[in-house]
Amino acid sequence: MFFYIIQTNKTKQLYVMISKEDITKRFISYVTVDTESDPESETTPSTAKQWDLANALAIELKDIGMSDVSIDDNAYIMATLPSNVDHKVPTIGFVSHFDTTPDFTGANVNPQIIENYDGKDIILNASENIVLSPDYFEDLLLYKGQTLITTDGTTLLGADDKAGITEIISAMEHLIKHPELKHGAIRVGFTPDEEIGRGAHKFDVKKFGADWAYTMDGSQIGELEYENFNAAGAKVTVKGKIVHPGYAKGKMINSMHIATEFINSLPRMETPEHTEGYQGFFHLHNMEGKVEETVLHYIIRDHDMNHFKARKEVIQKLTDAINDQYEREVITIEIKDQYFNMKEKVVPVMHIVDIAENAMKVLNIEPLIKPIRGGTDGSQLSYMGLPCPNIFAGGHNFHGRYEYVPVESMQKAIEVIVNIVQLVAKQ
Repeated sequence: MFFYIIQTNKTKQLYVMISKEDITKRFISYVTVDTESDPESETTPSTAKQWDLANALAIELKDIGMSDVSIDDNAYIMATLPSNVDHKVPTIGFVSHFDTTPDFTGANVNPQIIENYDGKDIILNASENIVLSPDYFEDLLLYKGQTLITTDGTTLLGADDKAGITEIISAMEHLIKHPELKHGAIRVGFTPDEEIGRGAHKFDVKKFGADWAYTMDGSQIGELEYENFNAAGAKVTVKGKIVHPGYAKGKMINSMHIATEFINSLPRMETPEHTEGYQGFFHLHNMEGKVEETVLHYIIRDHDMNHFKARKEVIQKLTDAINDQYEREVITIEIKDQYFNMKEKVVPVMHIVDIAENAMKVLNIEPLIKPIRGGTDGSQLSYMGLPCPNIFAGGHNFHGRYEYVPVESMQKAIEVIVNIVQLVAKQ
């Protein structure tokens, strides 16, 4: 357990106790439920198994004393913590998603707890020689002496974004148990299918009823973000002709060779592994090929709207050029916008970022204000009328076997939520 201090007036301080063990237990109860989403599905949620955790979360919210708990036909969960002050206070919200990425398995997650991390290699799986090493993941050294929760090397962990859910529910439970901590009305929302870009698609902003919200969906402690990529997905379909290879001269058209031309014609250094900060990219994240047909799946990202539009034009012009080269339509492309940079919607209400920044500073957390090199429900929600910056949830190395989260970072995120609601109530 640990203590933190809230200044209630000039002469009195309130000491509050939070259990690290309870946070760990709650988090593990979530990550051991498989909630992988499926981009090929047309249902919401995209996988039936997401209901397992969604229903459990709705029950838990009622059990801790939240009001107006609802779960709709698409598994969107909402709840309210009523105001405990007698003056008008803006209603604020906290949002996280309960699905995990389909990029790496989230089934049969077996979390490992590393107490008092010593700064050395962590053996995730001895039989398969899977090692989480600070020689490669230098951020590990930030957490020497802390408690880490890791994978067993065979699955992802699911801290993205079950850490966020843990933090929100823990903060709400803490506020309910301590009515001396003053706050306005707080809305909580949990969504399915964020990892496949649909987390906010059926989110009822009007029903949610908040003036603004925060997603608890960032990475390392201190992250505070109100800029994100403009994003699109591109499906590139290449058509070939299959002929017996012994009689193929002048007849066979191998779609995989044409697909290779397409791939190699895009700027090689404008890919995720060669870019950072505000730099955009083309990312080939999946491909399936046979002689007769090859399908490439790209994501297109850029913070600058003009650059984003230019990237979509580049990929379309490349398609046209290859079709001209073959004098027929060998490639078709389908480009769909996914979300846009929330900066445009947050800057006019920048005080909501300032509040989160101040809430961190009170806790001696250095705010890391930077652009998100990805997306979050908050980007779509901001364009739906709910300005929604993003706050750290504490995890690292999302979407893979090397994912981990320091328990102390989750503790700090809980404290940030508690401080935010108090700062808002004082204004």
